[in-house]
Amino acid sequence: MPRRSIRALQAKVNLQSVLREVDDLPSQLTSQTLFGNDQPLEIEVGSGKGLFMQTVSGDQPETNFLGIEIARKYAVSAAARLASGARKNALMVPGNAEPLFKDRVPTASLAGVHVYFPDPWWKARHKSRRVLNETSIRNFSRCLQAGGRFHFWTDVLDYFESTIELIAVVAPELGPPIPEEAAKAEHDLDYRTHFERRSRQHAIPVYRVCYTK
Repeated sequence: MPRRSIRALQAKVNLQSVLREVDDLPSQLTSQTLFGNDQPLEIEVGSGKGLFMQTVSGDQPETNFLGIEIARKYAVSAAARLASGARKNALMVPGNAEPLFKDRVPTASLAGVHVYFPDPWWKARHKSRRVLNETSIRNFSRCLQAGGRFHFWTDVLDYFESTIELIAVVAPELGPPIPEEAAKAEHDLDYRTHFERRSRQHAIPVYRVCYTK
């Protein structure tokens, strides 16, 4: 087999090790069913091209990470990042996070949920499509264990303020929002996501909070 074909086959095998289709997921999403161990599990909703997943899975090998991205091409891109780093504690899933949280993530099972720079859906008639809505927030809270953390960052002030208000009403058990600080960006991986990189490079304000259940 030509060397180029061998490399392509190896890349495909590596990608398959970190990319799971929704139909192939277990009925319950836990560290045991996904990774075969009891390490803490955190989920990122809307992983984009996977910069956060790549960085955090390398920095925290003692924690497992599941990324869910509705745009398949970005989920594949994120999985390629994980494969290139030979990550054993991270997986990507292309698909809609809401039914997975509703039906497959057990109550009080997660150490963390991350939502960074979700699509703001600017038009009023489209705001019901936002990732952070009453249903998703209730599900995130239900799935977090005591002491689990919910991280939310955005550069859209309206989205930030309306979400903070909504959380206070539908999930008061998450407690008060605690501001999070940006990392000192000495190189690209100091940015948590590509959108944070863009916002900071263009001096766009970013609103960052963390809740501890």
